[in-house]
Amino acid sequence: MIESFLVGVIATASVTAGLFFLKFWKETRDSFFLSFAASFIIEGFNRVSILFLPRPNEGSASVYLIRLIAYLLILVAIIKKNYERRD
Repeated sequence: MIESFLVGVIATASVTAGLFFLKFWKETRDSFFLSFAASFIIEGFNRVSILFLPRPNEGSASVYLIRLIAYLLILVAIIKKNYERRD
């Protein structure tokens, strides 16, 4: 019971952070903020989706694959931002 509540809190925080970055993207149109927004929103919905699995387990391959995609978005955004500064 408490685990479900905590997953909900983490999901809410992730989506809130995603919306925060989306706000900055709307102001600046910088793809860096859009990547971070997408990553946090994906992570938030991924946390919620765990609750609907027949056997909720954060160790399943599908959960980690979605997290990998979200974290790769952040990594690509950081690398892209660093290469833009060199030019």
